[in-house]
Amino acid sequence: MEVTLKRGASTGKMLFPLFYFLIFFAFGALFPLLSVYLQEEVGLSGTEIGAIMSISPVTMIFIQPLWGMITDYTRKPVFILTVALLATALIGFAYSFAEDYRWLIVIAALLASVQSAIVPISDSIALHYVQQDGGSYGSIRLWGSIGFAAAVFIGGWLSDHFVFVVIFYLFSFMLIVAAFLAWRLPKQSQAVNAGTLRGVRQLLAIPRFLLLMLATFLIFGPILANNSYFGIFIKQLVGTLTGIGLAFLLAAGSEAPFMKMTDGLIRRFGMIPLFIFAAAVSGLRWLLYFWEPPLVFVYVTTVVQGLSVGLSIPVALQYVRDIAPKHVRATAVSLYSAVGNGLGTWFCTFIGGYILDHYHIGAVYLFFSICTFLGILALVGIHILNKKNRSAGEEG
Repeated sequence: MEVTLKRGASTGKMLFPLFYFLIFFAFGALFPLLSVYLQEEVGLSGTEIGAIMSISPVTMIFIQPLWGMITDYTRKPVFILTVALLATALIGFAYSFAEDYRWLIVIAALLASVQSAIVPISDSIALHYVQQDGGSYGSIRLWGSIGFAAAVFIGGWLSDHFVFVVIFYLFSFMLIVAAFLAWRLPKQSQAVNAGTLRGVRQLLAIPRFLLLMLATFLIFGPILANNSYFGIFIKQLVGTLTGIGLAFLLAAGSEAPFMKMTDGLIRRFGMIPLFIFAAAVSGLRWLLYFWEPPLVFVYVTTVVQGLSVGLSIPVALQYVRDIAPKHVRATAVSLYSAVGNGLGTWFCTFIGGYILDHYHIGAVYLFFSICTFLGILALVGIHILNKKNRSAGEEG
């Protein structure tokens, strides 16, 4: 869908990195520490924590298309994004007052409903901006990783030295600032298609797309579910809240340089081989955590997240757009987000909570490892199809 950007390229180059830093700072301040908060401050069980933490991804599957239709109807993606940011900030602040499990479920569902609009609409606006004015999505998205890393460390330190509910205050404040900044993002004369279902049938007829959906379900599910359980893992290894923040700082902070390098590595090795390598690193990391190694060793291994996640996110997003027909690319990105970030995360988070209740945290990471290596098999299938297409004179 063709759109017209109303602001100059130089304005976007300054605004997008800061905007991504703010929204992911908000996410980093809350979500990695939320499971620990629910366990230690509210006293919930592993199954209850898993249920609450899995609400967000499963809600995304059903609510995200509605945000897309609203965006298409109003033709004001920046306005919709601003409203979603402010609503998410308000509900996040209300989260800090809830202690009853039933109310926590309700608030978590409401929070997920409005939050699910933020990243898809932001990515759609940013991707179109990059296409129109040049640049790299990875160079923009890396600021989100930096913000996330800084937030977990700051949030962990503040929670250790003051009160745990400070994570909700940081979350809300940063989203309010991001909402004011969002209003200055490049305006568009038509809607960004953030989640409609047009073209789904055509996409589902593409074997490589189906395999990619399976791969993202199995690979990104554990990566994002790790944000819910990594804090508990560190605590069981006798870590502190500040230590949790440090671990996430090392992990998320190491993503930025690899995101910056993605374009060059794709040209050298190809997208799917690079994705396979990054996923294999993730799978080995989860397998090592099954043995619950010493805490110092865990801190050392967190930096490999930069390689695994920092490469996987931009590679997968670019490959989705490359294999989808031009007129259904927005729908393809929406499905990719719903399956990998939504359904896969819900599945791994929910099953992880059950495993945590009946076994131990190491078993959760064994489950993550098995899922990841199964996902690699789907990527190998794509690689084989690419080779067949090239041999038949088609582009892979």
